[in-house]
Amino acid sequence: MHELVRSNDLVYLSWIEAVLAAERIPCVVLDAYTSVIEGSIGAIPRRVMVAAEDAARARRALEAAARDG
Repeated sequence: MHELVRSNDLVYLSWIEAVLAAERIPCVVLDAYTSVIEGSIGAIPRRVMVAAEDAARARRALEAAARDG
């Protein structure tokens, strides 16, 4: 697995998941439950992980989606 993004911004994370889903790139968000347990104070960011072989395609998809707005 390859870490694509690390963030505490739930809206941004949701957008990333939607972009990747539209491109049919599987992803997993790690540390979501740990973040909730610690009180969501932002001490533990959530990580979006993709398979290593999908990492370059996932980055291109996110860049294109951000550019196209």
